[in-house]
Amino acid sequence: MASKKILSASRRTDIPAFYMDWFMASIEKGAFDVVNPYNQHHRQVPAGPSDVHSIVFWSKNFGPFLEGNFDRRLQQKGYNLFFNFTINTAVSILEPHVPPLRERIRQMAALSRRHDPRTITWRFDPVCFFRTRQNDAIRRNLGALATIADALADLGIRRCITSFVDLYRKILSRLPAAGLDFVDPPLEVKCETLLAMQKILASKRIALGVCCEQSVLDALPPLSGIRSGECIPGPLLARIYGTDLTLKKDQGQRRSRGCTCNQAVDIGSYHHHPCFHNCIFCYANPREPTRRSPERKQH
Repeated sequence: MASKKILSASRRTDIPAFYMDWFMASIEKGAFDVVNPYNQHHRQVPAGPSDVHSIVFWSKNFGPFLEGNFDRRLQQKGYNLFFNFTINTAVSILEPHVPPLRERIRQMAALSRRHDPRTITWRFDPVCFFRTRQNDAIRRNLGALATIADALADLGIRRCITSFVDLYRKILSRLPAAGLDFVDPPLEVKCETLLAMQKILASKRIALGVCCEQSVLDALPPLSGIRSGECIPGPLLARIYGTDLTLKKDQGQRRSRGCTCNQAVDIGSYHHHPCFHNCIFCYANPREPTRRSPERKQH
């Protein structure tokens, strides 16, 4: 019997916030039409309950997902669910269209009441060093870390994954309009930052993992307790939902940078599913999409 696949929904956009109607239509059809973003190759990905081991949802706003009871509807159809919830900061200059921090924490509380907290990973991602063009002082987006950790620890959340912002060309092109500059700190400062984060999180019994930062991991003290973090954790999914999946690392991710994610099929699209959070540091959208009401958008 062939192993089942993990569906990733999605590294490329925020499906729970904006595209659940499209997602559910594809579930009803029993397959997703997926376009490879690099070679534009089209393929159909079977997505019936007998094909799918689990679905990993990624979002900064699970409000529409929860209000639509999409989790319960999918569970009734026989799907296993896992959640990567990114909750970073209250600094709206970096994430202009995400809900207020208090609302995101409320959503996490609702999600943790409905689901085993082991199926929820908190992503504080990315850590940003920046300054405004009116002020040379370097700021960080870490001010709310302890507040978020306090709230999430009380909900039973035990995993946090982070990384530092990558300064891709498309990100740098957004900075003049935003009146910002990102700063890439030296390796020593990155290590100090992670160790400070680890101290806060460890006091709340939250483990800190690092995504695609192998050079930083290599420079940390051996007993720091900080390890590479899997956003799609195959062994954990196997423990929770059964072992009928392939526990192979995803060769399509940045393995040389330290990605340890399990193999999965991402069904989102940069082109057809633009994200409307308009985060300054986003690697997905090549430009800021038109702001509209995308929740009902179909594709």
